[in-house]
Amino acid sequence: MHLTLKQLKIISAIAATRNYTLAAGNLYMTQPAISMQVKQMEELIGLALFERVGKQIELTEAGRELLHYSQNIQRQLEEAETMLSEMKGLKRGTLHLTMASTANYFAPQLIAAFRQRFPQAEIRLEVTNRAGLIAAVESNSTDMAIMGKPPADTELVGISFLDNPLVVIAAPSHPLAGRRTIALHEVSGESFIVREKSSGTRIAAERFFAQHGLELKAGMEMNRSEAIKQAVMAELGLGIVSLHTLEMELALGRLAVLDVEDFPIVRQWHIVHRDGKRFAAIPEAFKNFVLENATRLIALPAGR
Repeated sequence: MHLTLKQLKIISAIAATRNYTLAAGNLYMTQPAISMQVKQMEELIGLALFERVGKQIELTEAGRELLHYSQNIQRQLEEAETMLSEMKGLKRGTLHLTMASTANYFAPQLIAAFRQRFPQAEIRLEVTNRAGLIAAVESNSTDMAIMGKPPADTELVGISFLDNPLVVIAAPSHPLAGRRTIALHEVSGESFIVREKSSGTRIAAERFFAQHGLELKAGMEMNRSEAIKQAVMAELGLGIVSLHTLEMELALGRLAVLDVEDFPIVRQWHIVHRDGKRFAAIPEAFKNFVLENATRLIALPAGR
């Protein structure tokens, strides 16, 4: 099979617009030329790439697979272009960073400090959940991710750079608030507001309770730490969140960190990227900057 870069760009353009005419305009081609190229690709592959659904053009299963590889090829070509430009001494560079929503509470400080040192850097930032982080790194659609420890059964490399203490939180009016050295079995009987099942925080908390022969009682499930904090403030249950997320609520007295035995659960924040990934200058500089400066720049709020 010998597809050209031009044909791969056509696949991406049609997938983005769901319309041959719009795709042709974006590529400065005519609509008949686009149709001809699609026909040639389908004949070469032996499978349909698109199908009409109402007034729109949709990808078939084969089309979606080809789009995935096309996007990877385009990203690798962009990496090569950036690398070659920097080798010629051009003062430019882009960092595409993807992070867990919890990291959004401290990462802007790292980015701001990095931009002071590298003002020419262009930074694209995305925030998503654990599943989205893993998918982004695996598909090479991001330079790196800031997240918890990556799963072991993947081709991902994780480099720890900062402690991530998980603590039990309650409304200040809760009977356990203010008590010292609360036994773990006491809180295991409480209803917890928890993250989604794929969340690193949820996985770590459930593992922790199981290791102590107890079960984490999930009363409500939410997909953001911010939502958990609001629910705990409304006295709907206890929560387990990163201490990084609590600076404002603790300062204002809206939440309390419970003094539970064996807490906090100390996890680590990691810079995560594909194994063997070759970074351009700016992403490489950011990775090194974080590893060297994170503990100095990021301070945890007082837990109690």
